[in-house]
Amino acid sequence: MTGESPTATRESATAVIRGIGTCLPPRVLSNEDVRRRGVLDTTDEWIRSRTGIARRRAAEDGTSTGDLAVAAGRAAQASAHTRADLVLVATTTPDRRCPATAPEVAHRLGLGTVPAFDLAAVCSGFLYGLVVATALVRTGVCTRPLVIGAEKYSSIIDPLDRDTAVIFGDGAGAVLLGPGKRTEAGAVTALDWGSDGAGSDLIAITAGGSRRPDTSRHLTREERYFRMSGREVYGQAVRRMTASSLAVLERAGWPPDTVGAFIGHQANQRILDSVAERVGIARRYRHGNIRDVGNTAAASIPLALADTAERKRVRPGTRTLFTAFGGGLTWASVALTWPTARPWNHDPEPLTTTDPTPRRNQPWKLSTTSW
Repeated sequence: MTGESPTATRESATAVIRGIGTCLPPRVLSNEDVRRRGVLDTTDEWIRSRTGIARRRAAEDGTSTGDLAVAAGRAAQASAHTRADLVLVATTTPDRRCPATAPEVAHRLGLGTVPAFDLAAVCSGFLYGLVVATALVRTGVCTRPLVIGAEKYSSIIDPLDRDTAVIFGDGAGAVLLGPGKRTEAGAVTALDWGSDGAGSDLIAITAGGSRRPDTSRHLTREERYFRMSGREVYGQAVRRMTASSLAVLERAGWPPDTVGAFIGHQANQRILDSVAERVGIARRYRHGNIRDVGNTAAASIPLALADTAERKRVRPGTRTLFTAFGGGLTWASVALTWPTARPWNHDPEPLTTTDPTPRRNQPWKLSTTSW
């Protein structure tokens, strides 16, 4: 993305984060739980040292990605004290291959006939959605877009695969944006995104699409489940997120040492540390919750944002950097100032729940660490 218009000024209109919402399934799986379930040749110590993950959330069998998205979206609207006029759901695990999950989410939120669509960019999905929503706000196409990152990765992960089973978790996070000035807390300042389809096989589910429909009963586990080439992905993730972060900071006119808050996609602690070191972000300004929720793909950045905001670890208006990398290959970075919005959290909402009336805020219960 080209970033900002040459005529843009700090007083010109942009998108501002007005509300933050989350949904985390109540079931917690420890590293030992995951090891026993898949009879994996690993240990809690190995998982923690290689990934930084101690536990993750897992949705129940009857809970879908849409159920998580509805709850997070409802919480974000409650946080913003307003209703969305567009719904964007970033996910790798839609409720169905067809149609998109977002229109049903909008319906269940009581939003009527607002535009709604899904966005598939794997772990970069939320930031891709934030880029799109910001552009729509700046051009006046909408004024209150709701961007939701929601995943039920437990539905596509092979419990026998040590490379992925110990990493991923379920959850949803959302932000509701509104128009505002670049000088406001929560204002999006600069954007960067990109892709490289030459690496599309590094993070993939082989079967199930039009290239290879899932119609055979003879598919192997390798073909049916999500697979990731760990070593290659590690190198690509560090390189792409570092370059994207530096690019977006240059567009914002922010030297790296002026960034007071950094949240990277919660993929792997070593990746996060490597990117932050290369960009030049001091350790005290790095925030995340990968230890407690694992890698929640498109949901990871809004979940980390909410957790950090709830604990008031960052002062509103602080220069902030978000960056992510995912399958496709895709990557994105956003420079913004830390919002004033107070996060709200809701439990998953089953499909039978159609009442559009906002719920009471649920108490925040997630323990986190600032890494």
